[in-house]
Amino acid sequence: MKKLMSQLMSKLMSLAFLLLAAPAFAIDGTALLQQIDRKLEPESYEMVRKLVNIEPDGSRKEFVLYSVKKGKDKIAALFLDPASERDRATLRLGDNMWLYIPNVGKPLRITSLQSVIGGIFNNADILALEFSVEYIVERVVEDVAVYTLSLKARTGDVAYDRLTMKVDRKTTLPVSIECYAASGLLIKTLTYKDIKDFGGGIKRPAMLETESPLHKGYKSLMLYGSIKARKVPDEAFTLEYLPRLKELR
Repeated sequence: MKKLMSQLMSKLMSLAFLLLAAPAFAIDGTALLQQIDRKLEPESYEMVRKLVNIEPDGSRKEFVLYSVKKGKDKIAALFLDPASERDRATLRLGDNMWLYIPNVGKPLRITSLQSVIGGIFNNADILALEFSVEYIVERVVEDVAVYTLSLKARTGDVAYDRLTMKVDRKTTLPVSIECYAASGLLIKTLTYKDIKDFGGGIKRPAMLETESPLHKGYKSLMLYGSIKARKVPDEAFTLEYLPRLKELR
């Protein structure tokens, strides 16, 4: 019996040594982030969203936007509602953004940290590029239920210097994102909710909620009504086309 126990202990120790000596396979953070991008949206698409700003007293202001995207750096959005904003349009080409207002003349330059709708969502949130385009993955921590990605902006033109993204391991979809300034200040927290099947293989959160310690009592929501893959002509992503963006619908 003692000999059998000794042999068993020896085998267990050998197995433990092999497990400790085995190489640890690090998660490919870049590939994971690219996978997250594709799960959230096709590379080129059209979508309809409602953006809601909620003030501390409970009052709400709502906007409905029709958006199109092509490739990694071209996004345009058209205001459908309210009537006071209808036919306004925005365009993003890389880090450059413009706002078109009917009867005002040529499009106006805007910045990523401004907001064409007010509230907590800024223009970088509304006209968001893919995460893997704007950020590099510095670290991935794997837990039982989530991956935690530490992301660093590729350039100083990105709205947030660092992101801490929590991703559900089963769905490979983000659960929450903390957005930080270069100083380390927490600017806002984005929370993804209500996973919905949009068809065409797109199953993702239908709600994005944001709150900020800089705007206590305020909240903004992004509600996705539809999203589907679409080939959009290059012409649609030019300043000259902004007054005609509604023709794509």
